[in-house]
Amino acid sequence: MTTAFSILDLVPVRTGQTTAQAIATSMTLAKAADDLGFRRYWFAEHHNMPAVASTSPPVLIAAAVTRTKRIRLGSGGVMLPNHAPLIVGEQFAALEAIAPGRIDLGLGRAPGSDPVITQLLHRSGTTSDAQQFPDHVQDLMQLMSPDGATVRFTSGGTYDVHATPDAAGSPEVWLLGSSDFSAKLAAQLGLPYVFANHFAGDGVERAMSLYRQEFQASERHPAPVSFLTANVVIAPTQAEAEERALPQLRQFARLRSNKPMRKLETIDEVLADPSDALEDSLIQQNRQRWFVGEPAAVADQLASFAEQHGVDEVMISPSAGAYAAEPADETPGRLATLELLAGAL
Repeated sequence: MTTAFSILDLVPVRTGQTTAQAIATSMTLAKAADDLGFRRYWFAEHHNMPAVASTSPPVLIAAAVTRTKRIRLGSGGVMLPNHAPLIVGEQFAALEAIAPGRIDLGLGRAPGSDPVITQLLHRSGTTSDAQQFPDHVQDLMQLMSPDGATVRFTSGGTYDVHATPDAAGSPEVWLLGSSDFSAKLAAQLGLPYVFANHFAGDGVERAMSLYRQEFQASERHPAPVSFLTANVVIAPTQAEAEERALPQLRQFARLRSNKPMRKLETIDEVLADPSDALEDSLIQQNRQRWFVGEPAAVADQLASFAEQHGVDEVMISPSAGAYAAEPADETPGRLATLELLAGAL
């Protein structure tokens, strides 16, 4: 079985880089992924994080559509509890009309930030309405379908609602998760499923097993469809790859140890300021789950990873950091990860 590869982009923002420069480098990366033959390119949703510019997947997808020709574009994912299903449906129905047959709508139920941001998004307190996620997923799918959805009034009568006036098709809906909940819901609804291995490596075997065992065939998906995400850094040498992995590894460690977030450090900054014992321990733990090294070795490791978990696709998060001397409007480390992986395949 040949493994297909896709890209997950959080649009990282590093020291000395503006949002505009970070987004421009991601657009360059999306075009390269298209040219290199990757299957899909997804943008994550996170809020109020100094090192992450992927706050609005639909906007980024629309920008990437104009720079690509073939690759599927989508969200990894839209955090549905943050949004009214109708708004998400309208956004992605419009994207499907702009790029027919190329749009993926990955959905998650986490808020994608802290309780303060959750309150700003909802205006209803610090907890999201994640408990309504299953109903909202089904509502959203109906709204985007050519037939639309029907609202039934308790007093009698109905009201038709469409995410777009005359849909010729609808985006491919995926459920994202790192727990049993999303795996079981994806199986129940007959939807494709993605396990977010890039930040939650524990529980992957159980989640994938539950998804496959409980999968109920749907019209669009008669059999289970799934893939895994992975943090990947590839460079010409092992030493360079290990150095380029350091900024994101330390950022993960800071997040896990509840330290203040800041822009992604350059490699030079990390090397000049050694991590404390807690950070170092977390870095070492995370590093064991990452795929870091020379092209051929990492390509083989990823293929084995896909085979181990029974998936035919892996979505990589190209997590290479930058040296201070590298221009802010370029992303040589991340671009090299894509080019070297494609070459090794």
